[in-house]
Amino acid sequence: MERFDVIIVGTGPAGLGAAFELLRTKPSLRILLLDKFQVSSGGLRNDCKMNFTWPIGFPLECWDEALGNFYLKRVEAFLQPNIMEKRNIDIYAKRAEKIGVKLLDVRQSHLGTDGGLELIKALIARLSDFGAEISLGEEMLSVEQASKTVMTDKRTLQYGSLIVAPGRGGFAFLQRLMEDLGVDYHDNTVDIGIRIETREEHYSIVRDYYDPKFLFPKKTRTFCTNSHSAHVVQERYGDQETGPWYSVNGHAWSEQRASNGLVNFAILKTVTLTQPLASGQKYAQMLGHLAALLGGGKPIMQRIGDFRLGKRSFADSFTDDDLYDFHPTLPSCTPGDISLCIPAKTMRAIWNALKLLDTVVPGVMHPSTIMYYPEIKLYANRPSFVDEYFQVLPGIYFAGDGAGTSRGITAAWASGLRAADGILKSS
Repeated sequence: MERFDVIIVGTGPAGLGAAFELLRTKPSLRILLLDKFQVSSGGLRNDCKMNFTWPIGFPLECWDEALGNFYLKRVEAFLQPNIMEKRNIDIYAKRAEKIGVKLLDVRQSHLGTDGGLELIKALIARLSDFGAEISLGEEMLSVEQASKTVMTDKRTLQYGSLIVAPGRGGFAFLQRLMEDLGVDYHDNTVDIGIRIETREEHYSIVRDYYDPKFLFPKKTRTFCTNSHSAHVVQERYGDQETGPWYSVNGHAWSEQRASNGLVNFAILKTVTLTQPLASGQKYAQMLGHLAALLGGGKPIMQRIGDFRLGKRSFADSFTDDDLYDFHPTLPSCTPGDISLCIPAKTMRAIWNALKLLDTVVPGVMHPSTIMYYPEIKLYANRPSFVDEYFQVLPGIYFAGDGAGTSRGITAAWASGLRAADGILKSS
């Protein structure tokens, strides 16, 4: 049976950050990174938008400002990002403040999906040169804590320390693992929302600020803006037990690609379930299945012009006629009425946020603007950590978005660093 000093499950930013820190500090360590996909996965593949300002991406349940900034500086020192220029921020911020909206001034870097893929290739090559072993297409199935063994779909391995960092896509997997290991957790928070797609001229702020972060009343915010060469994508969730459901997301290529003149971004409302404490994962599944039911197994799209008139969208709502002057970049979605499957309270908060946003950046509520539903973010697992390094059991650490320790690339990388620090301290 092969033995490794550290096994890392997941090759997203949390796993990569941990691996680099461990090998930088202790090059003699034998490290294995596992990923069930045939390619290195994680947020670096998806648009590769990075934020370098506290507290963006750092859940306050796991971080305070001093600790967050300490790790954020280490992340920036390693990644050495090119920070994007911003213009006219004060003008937008003053408009927003007058109507009770806050615009965050965030230091950002954007590589695009193609740039992210190039970065991953470079990082994986560097890790291999440093001596790390990387096994893609190998899925971890279970852990035996007493014998310190990991069972995969190919073999059984022994570890000294284990870091589990599967990302948001591994949310359900991580829950099953915690239940098997007897790790207490709760997951009563979920973000529910829509993705907006419109012409760049209708959301012109992106010419001054690539990913503007607006905070609205009722725990509603903009998230993950993409422009220049932007498109909406579909993501599959669920498992054999619950069946598949789909969420939408946004990507953009780098500036090297030709512009399609479109922009997309999410508007999300945070929902916290209490009394009785309910599962955000199960709630999200229910909403996802409902949307799939009404969408014929696909997400739903609707023009704002139709929504305002209280009618559903049909296929001819997405032609080039009249004011409906651009095609959707995810045409496989089903034209319909999102109000039939999104919770009313959530829709009211989102619609109110859109009206406020249209005051700050006039044009976003043009009749041609498309609303895609659902966009649901699952990163609210709250394991019971036994120390400050995200250790859940002796020798087992959780990190990244799936474990609720981060919400984005830079914070995920920071959480991997923090888990690595715990391993190095105990060795």
